[in-house]
Amino acid sequence: MSNFDRRGEFAPADEQLEYLKKGTAEIIPLPELRTRLEQSRATGRPLRVKAGFDPTAPDLHLGHTVLIRKLKHFQDLGHTVIFLIGDYTSLIGDPTGRSVTRKPLTREEIDKNSQTYTDQVFKILDREKTEVRYNSEWLGKLGFEAIIRLAAKFTVSQMLERDEFHKRFQAEQPISLHEMLYPLAQGYDSVMLDADVELGGTDQRFNLLVGRELQRQAGTPAQIVLMMPIIEGLDGVQKMSKSLGNAIGVHEPPQEMYGKLMSISDELMWRYWTLLTDLRPHEIEAMKNDVASGALHPMEAKKRLARTITADFHSQAAAQQADENWARQFQRKEMPADAEEVHVSRESLSWNAETQSIRLDKLLVHCNLADSATDANRKLKSSAVAINGSSHSAPWLHLETLPAHVPIRVGKRAKIAVIE
Repeated sequence: MSNFDRRGEFAPADEQLEYLKKGTAEIIPLPELRTRLEQSRATGRPLRVKAGFDPTAPDLHLGHTVLIRKLKHFQDLGHTVIFLIGDYTSLIGDPTGRSVTRKPLTREEIDKNSQTYTDQVFKILDREKTEVRYNSEWLGKLGFEAIIRLAAKFTVSQMLERDEFHKRFQAEQPISLHEMLYPLAQGYDSVMLDADVELGGTDQRFNLLVGRELQRQAGTPAQIVLMMPIIEGLDGVQKMSKSLGNAIGVHEPPQEMYGKLMSISDELMWRYWTLLTDLRPHEIEAMKNDVASGALHPMEAKKRLARTITADFHSQAAAQQADENWARQFQRKEMPADAEEVHVSRESLSWNAETQSIRLDKLLVHCNLADSATDANRKLKSSAVAINGSSHSAPWLHLETLPAHVPIRVGKRAKIAVIE
């Protein structure tokens, strides 16, 4: 994608900036990034670009990949990217966005999550070109004297300028002393890695700037801080979070990932194109213009997005299959190729031999398409149930006109009932 890939040299600084600025919330300071890119091109020395991730959960979701995607953009341009696993800072727990002290993880939890992280990030980054580091390499070697000297570089007053600490202090909520070590540890990571650039979310501003200050005090060039926005989840309102139920996990099956991406709003789609893909800004703008002019239907633009992201984490073939299954189920109102078959006896469905009928509410419950008979009847009355491609609201289902494998769809969920 870059001049570096094609000619073995760095692209002009302005061309690199156009790609690197895509989707960013803030770069501190922007002119200095341009200067370093120019120096890098003149000397042939790639920038060292760092992003740290604490393995606090076993799985990543697309919200986490916003930073990883930006690391990839630096990697595309020929720079050295450092995927830093905060196995030691996880012992503290990042206070960012926390109104209470975070419970530290055990070493066993950290090690297990770290392995999962490295397995997942190389779906985006080039494993051979990525420097994977653990901050236990240097933080684990700090003696008490070195920790005291590090802590002496900042005052309690400076730490209380951090939004989370300030709010908790004003509310008279506890602030543990070890939490104040977190930004110092993250900043010390930048010193030890000789980082030219550190990436982080907008909620990481305080920590990122501490890294700049510690590098200055160490007598080395202060890193440029590049902040990415926090991406919204499927609801388009709150940040993507598994606890809020609006996340897309990078480990999710292709069909599930594709389907969730197709559920987002047209407005949110453009934000996902910007933050979750490698498409250049002018390419996204051209697509938006095509949609605005009517040359491209918004649904097709969203399908392209779903295929692109699904292919990143699975394969082109898997993304194409998910696309075809989705179209079959929701556009042509057919069944997906991988719809689950559910075998059920007629007797369990109040079989009426005289009318050749079964109770449909019981069938929906048996197929896990309704939580209870009451829920099933509510869905029938609201015309949410389709049998063999046709809407069905009657309580009884006559079997004589149906195929041996009965396609049932309730909203977006589909099953094939084999009634024996």
